[in-house]
Amino acid sequence: MSANFTLDALDKFILNALQTNARTSYAELARAQNVSAATIHVRIEKLRQAGVITGTHVHVDARKLGYQVCCFIGINLARAGDYPRTLARLEALPEVVEAHYTTGQYSIFIKVLVQSIEQLQDLLINKIQSIDEIQATETLISLQQPILRNAPVV
Repeated sequence: MSANFTLDALDKFILNALQTNARTSYAELARAQNVSAATIHVRIEKLRQAGVITGTHVHVDARKLGYQVCCFIGINLARAGDYPRTLARLEALPEVVEAHYTTGQYSIFIKVLVQSIEQLQDLLINKIQSIDEIQATETLISLQQPILRNAPVV
């Protein structure tokens, strides 16, 4: 978001409504705020141009697609300069659905989805731990995800 861009009450309403249901029509948003659909359209375009809205997404239940194991892997690199090459190798793995460059105990923290513990073992041994720049890993298996939400709009 640019330094000069600020959210007003209408912007916040739009963001909250779209995070709840991205398929909400401009007309429905407009009726709820007693403004025109054109006003909503203009506001959403301004939010896009400012980089506040970066896309529209469909949330998929990974378990329904057969991904029974979700885990997080903390990765320690041999050297900080190994980050770009390691990230490129991790990005090539479809099982890696998130990656974060972090401070603290790990250099990189990734989220992985696989269909079974056997697939996790194969991923760790044959794909992740075989990356030369990776010094060590620690795997944490998620037992459940009781909270999943977007960033609050305040």
